[in-house]
Amino acid sequence: MLKHQKGQKEDALSMYEALYRDGVVLAAYMLPYSVLLMRSGDESVFPKVREIMVKAQKAPDMTTERRQQLMMNYAVAVWKMGDIEKAISTLESSHRQSPCSLTYQSLGFLYIEAGDADKALKYNQEALEYDDEDPIALDNLGQTYYRLLNDREKARPYFDKAHEIKPQQIDTLYFLASYDLQEGKYEQAREKLETALDGSFSPLNYVSRKMAEEALAKVKEGVN
Repeated sequence: MLKHQKGQKEDALSMYEALYRDGVVLAAYMLPYSVLLMRSGDESVFPKVREIMVKAQKAPDMTTERRQQLMMNYAVAVWKMGDIEKAISTLESSHRQSPCSLTYQSLGFLYIEAGDADKALKYNQEALEYDDEDPIALDNLGQTYYRLLNDREKARPYFDKAHEIKPQQIDTLYFLASYDLQEGKYEQAREKLETALDGSFSPLNYVSRKMAEEALAKVKEGVN
């Protein structure tokens, strides 16, 4: 875990894998292990993440907070394996048991991914009532207006506020860069996209590294 925190991801992954092979069942390492796998960018890891999360349910060091993380990781895995309905029902169950920022963030995003504009809008508004300075909840509401309701004007203030609170947030940077590009502010768009590309992409990002790279290429064409 110390290696993981220091950014020594390959060493951490190797040690996590050794613990898992030896049959050690502890949430303390299984949860960060699953996160590291999901952030690897390898789509083939999600069945293993699901398997790890199922086994982690029996961990003797499980807490309420860790169970919330477990439910989110499990939901992300089954979503990436093609079952978004199962992912949503998992998080809805977690939310009923114990609402928290983590669930608001991930379930709010999955409602957007499912294309359910009514649920996404209502739930993401509720998320902001829960915490009106949560940058992910702000971004989720911005995406709801931008992607599902086709209202770029209403979306903009939520992206702006999310960016003020968390300037390195990848999705927010991508959407704000699209406004810059539309307004001919190529330099500002370039800076935002380069910052996004310096970040650590996760499965719960709408924007993939490829999308950000393609957007940056378009910006550079505009500059030139």
